[in-house]
Order: sequence, then structure tokens, then C-alpha cells
Amino acid sequence: MCLNISPVKSFILKLQYFVKMSDFKKNLREELDYQGLTVKELSAKTRIAKRTLDCYLRSRASMPPVDAALRIAEALGVSVEYLVTGHDSRAKPLSPANPSIRLVLQILEELDDGGRETVLGLARVLKKQIDTKRAARKR
Repeated sequence: MCLNISPVKSFILKLQYFVKMSDFKKNLREELDYQGLTVKELSAKTRIAKRTLDCYLRSRASMPPVDAALRIAEALGVSVEYLVTGHDSRAKPLSPANPSIRLVLQILEELDDGGRETVLGLARVLKKQIDTKRAARKR
């Protein structure tokens, strides 16, 4: 039996696949950066070849098969849903007791991607300064 799919529907299905693939690549890269992991380290954790993982992260990325996506998600401590969509329906929203932290989170949620990247860059600089001071005190 041969399925007859219209060219428009075929195009939409390909576009949906490309968007999901693009999201997977972006979310995987962001999670690796967030956790400070290299592709080589992820490869060791998942027992998926580094070259294969590199393929998932390239500009012309391919979507991993389900078993590989499960191993990647498990190694990173996230769900496959998160890697594909950027959201995790199982995740509980953060509700810190500290009002300052709640305010920062509220502001971050209201920013666009560029604003969040700016704040994240600033936070990384501040953290690096704190880490440097702590290291100097230990000497």
C-alpha cells in the first residue's frame, strides 16, 4: 500500500522535522554548555561515538534515533521532551523562598532570548570573579 501525500503536506512534515531537529541541536548544545560538558565527555557517558554526537550538533544536524536520544537525555539528567522542545512537562516550576531570586527569575522570564543571553553573560562574568577571589583566598 502506497501513501499518497500531497506536496504541501510533505513540505509541512519536512519543515516540522527540521524545526524539531534544529531545536534538538540547540537544546543539546545549550545543555552541554550549561553543564560544562564536552562532546567527548558526553560520548563517554552515553557510549555514543563522538563523531555521531558531532553529527547531531552540526549545522546540517541529523535527529538521533530514539535509543540514542534516551541515552543522551539520561546522561544529561533531562528528558527527551526537553531536548526536543526545550520544555519539560514533568519539571516543577522554581519557587525560591528568597524574594530577590524570585524577582530575578520573573525578570528573566519576561526577557527575549537576546536579553536572557546578556544577563547570562553578566552572571558568568560575576561568577568567574567570585571563583577567582575564592581561589586566591585558598592560597
